[in-house]
This record gives sequence, C-alpha cells and structure tokens, in this order.
Amino acid sequence: MQHPKLRLASLHLGLVSKHIGRDYGQDPEPRILRRTRSLNAPSPFQQFGPCGRIMKNSAMVMQIQDPASQRLTWYKPPLTVLVIKKKDSQVLLPFVQLVEWLVQEKNMVVWVESAVLEDKLLRDDVRLEEESAKFRLVHEYYTGVRSRFLALREKLVTFKDGRDDLTDRIDFIVCLGGDGTLLYASQLFQQSVPPVMAFYLGSLGFLTPFQCDNFQEQVTNVLEGHAALTLRSRLRCSIHRKGERRRESLQQSSNLLKPFSQRQSHYGELGNPKASNNNCSPSSAQAAPGYSSILVLNEVVINRGPSPYLSNIDIFLDGKYITSVQGDGLIVSTPTGSTAYAAAAGASMIHPSVPAILVTPICPHSLSFRPIVVPAGVELKISISPDSRNTSRVSFDGRNDQELNHGDFLRVTTSIYPVPSICAQDQISDWFDSLAEGLHWNVRKRQKCLDELSDLTASGSEDTLDEFENLKIHDA
Repeated sequence: MQHPKLRLASLHLGLVSKHIGRDYGQDPEPRILRRTRSLNAPSPFQQFGPCGRIMKNSAMVMQIQDPASQRLTWYKPPLTVLVIKKKDSQVLLPFVQLVEWLVQEKNMVVWVESAVLEDKLLRDDVRLEEESAKFRLVHEYYTGVRSRFLALREKLVTFKDGRDDLTDRIDFIVCLGGDGTLLYASQLFQQSVPPVMAFYLGSLGFLTPFQCDNFQEQVTNVLEGHAALTLRSRLRCSIHRKGERRRESLQQSSNLLKPFSQRQSHYGELGNPKASNNNCSPSSAQAAPGYSSILVLNEVVINRGPSPYLSNIDIFLDGKYITSVQGDGLIVSTPTGSTAYAAAAGASMIHPSVPAILVTPICPHSLSFRPIVVPAGVELKISISPDSRNTSRVSFDGRNDQELNHGDFLRVTTSIYPVPSICAQDQISDWFDSLAEGLHWNVRKRQKCLDELSDLTASGSEDTLDEFENLKIHDA
C-alpha cells in the first residue's frame, strides 16, 4: 500500500515540501520495513484480521507534511527585520554589530522597540552627575558602542508594544537574549508570525540555538533560505465572563429584531479586533464574536493566588466533564512549554513537533493525579467549581494576570498560528542539545564496569574466595 505524499500548505511561510513516500508490504508474514527518515508515524494498516477494516469516509483524508521536511523558503526577498534584545548591557555590543551589519551590508529596514532608544547606555545626553559612580564607569566603557549606534539611530524604525500593530510589516525576526525574547516575539504577533532566529545571550537558552560568534554567516544562510524549521504550536485562550455571556445573549435576542444589514454591522463591530486590547487581538477566523483571545507559546496557568485555600477547578474536554483539580492550580501547556513550568511540576517533556496539549496539576492534594497529554485538536474548558472557597488567578506566558471569578470560564485550544522557529541544525538535534546543555538531562556519573575483583567478591563462594587468597599469596 502506497503511503500518500505528505504536504503542508502554508499561507504566510513558504515551506519547501520534500515529499516522502513509503512502501509498506501487505504480506501477512512480518518483515523488516525500510523507512525513510521521518518524524511522522507510519500510515497504519487499515485492515484488521480477515473481516474488519476502517470505514472509509471523507473525514479520514488528511494530508500532513513530515516535520523533518519542513524548510524555510522566501517567495519574495525579506526586506524588514525586527531585532529584539533583552535588557542587559552585555547584549549591547552584539546588538549594535548585528544592526550595523543588517543596515549597511544587507540594506534591510531594521525595526526595534522604542525603549531601545531610551537606553541610557546608548544615549549621549545623559546627566552623568545625577547617576551613580558604577553607572558612570559602565557608560564610559560603552563609549565606542554608543557612537556606532548613534550613527545608525536615524535609520531605525521603532514601535511600542500595545500601541503599534506589526501585522504584515515584519518579514523576519532576530532575537538576542534568552527564552524570554522568543516569548515576547510570540506575544507581539497574535496571528501569523514571521520566521524567528534566536541567538543565545541569556542564562538558560533552551529556545535559542544560535551562537553570536559568526552571526553574519548564519543570518546569510537563513536569508538565502537554507534553514530547517520547527513549528512551535501555540494555545488560543479566551476568558468568558459570567456577565458578558448574559449581555451577549440579550444582544443576540434583540439583534434578531433588526434588519439584516444592521445585524451584519452589529456582528462586525462585536468581533472587530481593533475594539479590544492590542495584546489580545483575535483573528476573525479563530475568536468567537464578543470575546478576545490571546495566543501563548508556553502555557496558561490557573492558580489560587494569595488565597490560603485550595483551588477547586473543573476541567471539561470537548464539553465533557473530566475531573476537578484540588490543589495549588493547573498548567495547560504546549509541547514547547512542557520543558518550562510544567517540567518543574513533574510533567513529561514533549518534542515541539508532537501535536498535543499537556495538562499538569500544580501540587494536587491527591496521590493519583498525574499529568496527562491530550490531542491537539480538543478544546478545554476550565472553570471555577461552584463550591470553591475562593476565586483563582490566570496568567498567559507569565503575563496579563487576571482574576477568574465564580461563573467565569477559560477556553483553551490549539491555534492555527504557530511560531516558526529556525533551527541551527535540525528539529531533533536542536531539541536534544537543549535538553543536555540547558537542563542537564539525565546527567550522572557512569557506572563502572565489573573487574576481576568484583566478580570474585560478588560470587559469594567459599571456594572462590580461597582461590582468591591463594592468588594474593602467589602475587606476594
């Protein structure tokens, strides 16, 4: 049976599809199957015994590209690049070197956050007499870096988070710092995300596989389209308030009495992304009318906050009640987030190419509540139990902390907009290198091999011990 070619249609990214075909024998006798390198499971044999088989229907026809074949290509040359840096003086020199090279050598339009221009170490109008002696020394140390930056300052385009919309303005993103810079890039783009190239200049660096030593060669390779991609899935989260649901039902009831044209305009305003906060702009295809959504790369966390009582949280999966969490809270994470807070709470670590959602309790008051992995296509509904003694807090990738009251609930599902993270090597090598270097995964002293002495001692035989004593006498 011929396995169908694996394809992935990309709207905003050009992904070079290396179609992989596999031949699987239908012989009843088992034999060795030769498989090409793939991250997808083989297509299952659809006949079970002499009589049973999977019923064919249109819903089972699905084309998925093999993650191992996902590579970046540009359908037009990238012209604009967003450079995100962490707030650390040690990042200033590589930041200025990168921006200078992108502007002068690659003739690209460079975007930076407006806060970068306010950095006192990059300004020459600072009143040093009002600063500490330590700051004056650091300011003097970066004199050369500052002069190079000031020569480029007028050529940079700035934006401010929460005010400017970057949708369809950026072709390429470069992050300088730690994992937080990649999370920040994900937050800035609540729909399609440009390809992200992350350089390690932080403390952990689990999501930043590139080194700054030869950034010119590495960035050139990416701009020429020579790069593998890891599509890091994100979670689409929306909070539904008890009062809002009642108001919406009243609005919908009264809206039925209006002419058709007015009903159209009403729903258009209700689902307008510009009517909500810029940080939570929903896409018209993903958010229900009236409710803004936010996309998270790591996790959404529901916890008891400052309350001394246990959280009592109900979990529903596709409308079916699953269980309740009695403990400090709950973590709903992506495979990317499985190595973050979820790992600290005892969850398994999942490769980012695995389509899944991870549900992890935080310190549950139960000995049998283990973390679970559910399919990426389900929708989770999380609400405060009616008999809960307290409300809960919810945060999204550590930001936008809000209160969940009784009657409110949170909907979580996988978004159609992943973060295309550029690989330094490939999807497998980058991830396991991060596990080894960032988390020191499975590091311990090697067990020593057995030698002649331990063999004899472990045997426990008196005859063998006598022989060993004789050996020692002869050796002497």
